[in-house]
Amino acid sequence: MGRAILLGGLAAGVGDSILALVLYRVSLVRIYQSIAAGLLGRAAYDGGLATAALGLFLHFFIATTAAAVYVGASRYLPVLARQAVPCGLAFGIAVYFFMKYVVLPLSAVPGLGPFEPAAMIGHALLVGLPIALLARPAKGKPANT
Repeated sequence: MGRAILLGGLAAGVGDSILALVLYRVSLVRIYQSIAAGLLGRAAYDGGLATAALGLFLHFFIATTAAAVYVGASRYLPVLARQAVPCGLAFGIAVYFFMKYVVLPLSAVPGLGPFEPAAMIGHALLVGLPIALLARPAKGKPANT
């Protein structure tokens, strides 16, 4: 279970970083500073590599937390493991909406941007799907171990 959570968090964090690079066409430093802005507000953009490192940590912490939620839920709802592709895609969409409309409004991020269909689809494919695929138990191993 721990391995699935860590690998799912890593895969989702990398996938979401790639998504941000493609969508926003800014450096990873800027992307991770934007994540740190959730705690620090606009000051995150003046913090150089230190705030980028904070954002990097927060980004992978959030991705790993999302993986832990899915892996944990899949132990009680076996359909999440049996039907990993549709459930993972739906989970990625749910993560997008949760971050966009719950986490960001509660954070210090300056301003909430518009709904982004490409970001939602990217979350389905690059966040939810890898988490769900990695949450499946190894062949021959029951899900509740």
